[in-house]
Amino acid sequence: MTELVENAEVVAERLSAEESPLEQMPLEQVRAAVHSIADRARAASRILSRANRGWKDRALLAVGAALLEHRDSILAANLKDLEKAAAEGTTAALIDRMRLDPERVNKLVAALENLVSLPDPVGTVVRGQTLPNGLRLRQVQVPMGVVAAIYEARPNVTIDIAGLALKSGNAVILRGGSAVAQTNIALLSVIRDALDSVGLPADAVQSVDAYGRAGAAVLMKARGRVDVLIPRGGHELIQAVVNESSVPVIETGEGNVHIYLDHSASLHSSIDIVLNSKTQRPSVCNTVETLLVHTEFKGLGELLRALSDAGVRLHGDSRVLSQLPAGVQAVPATDEDWAREYMDLDLAVAVVDSMDEAIEHIRRWSTGHTEAILSNDLANTERFVAEVDSAAVIVNASTRFTDGGEFGLGAEVGISTQKLHARGPMGLSELTTTKWIVHGEGQVRG
Repeated sequence: MTELVENAEVVAERLSAEESPLEQMPLEQVRAAVHSIADRARAASRILSRANRGWKDRALLAVGAALLEHRDSILAANLKDLEKAAAEGTTAALIDRMRLDPERVNKLVAALENLVSLPDPVGTVVRGQTLPNGLRLRQVQVPMGVVAAIYEARPNVTIDIAGLALKSGNAVILRGGSAVAQTNIALLSVIRDALDSVGLPADAVQSVDAYGRAGAAVLMKARGRVDVLIPRGGHELIQAVVNESSVPVIETGEGNVHIYLDHSASLHSSIDIVLNSKTQRPSVCNTVETLLVHTEFKGLGELLRALSDAGVRLHGDSRVLSQLPAGVQAVPATDEDWAREYMDLDLAVAVVDSMDEAIEHIRRWSTGHTEAILSNDLANTERFVAEVDSAAVIVNASTRFTDGGEFGLGAEVGISTQKLHARGPMGLSELTTTKWIVHGEGQVRG
């Protein structure tokens, strides 16, 4: 591995306390350093913008091969991050998000290989026409340029975002935070070495982690040097970026995800789907957080028992509490529960009298990420799909499918809950913009 990995522990010590970089380097020096990173990223983006698909795909395959070659070193770095997190009392759910293991590394490699198999969006013609005056117009997809991403405790995001940025012809600047500092240093080294090995600029993927919160603050104000900023994490991180950034932001949302269990839903299918939505990986944003059950649904007690047996901590309204089967416990749900993204084995449950009540509850508390309906009534499913305004609406399937990889996008930068530019899982096309190309033969405007 390169010197970057050899010095991982030294850099991680600087990152372990967010205030350290501020103490060690004046703000003006941090600003100069981050601006230099952005300027190098801009230069790299110009090379990437004219790289053909084959060149970019070779880079992705090189990154994947390097991940496998250096897997042991990456996992050793990750283990140190995990041990530090455990010593600091980090929750089990958050530690799971931070964790890499051989299987997860293999999945990262598979995601890169899947990206290689996908078409290159750059140069795709969105629309075109020949005007009456003979001008030939084409609107084509082009890279954003320099993309920045600020995210928390998710080393897989480092690979996902870097891979998507490279395939779509963008340079990327990463801010992955101190919790997985050593892991990200190792991953960044692998990526940069792989780029260099195929003749692409290593500066196409850079990080400002070494400059802590000050570096992130400068990055958010680097309008003109950075084209778009994408935050990915919890409510506080996302809102801080949205409120403080002068760089255009694509807001990825927290996932206060709902499932509405219609009166016509199949009991056994509903148990399977709800359990998968809650327990398959509770620490991620597409995990269900609130279950709304129609009062005429048969089998609420059996469903609650299945959830309890799976280790789910139930937060119920008064009607749920009155129907708890023997041996199943729940605590009273409050407004805080309806608003909360648990990202853990907790679930808020309410009984509703109608779909109107369920939809109204979702409108009030949803973050606009994913909602699902479980129903065998076609009219009800069509109404739910039409009236629920979220980035993804799912019928009779787990909410865990709201994911760039599961949607066939190869990977995702994040799941956008806003309505401008991109919505839902953001893949390759969402990291492009468009420009108009006009061909003429001497026409002038009269």
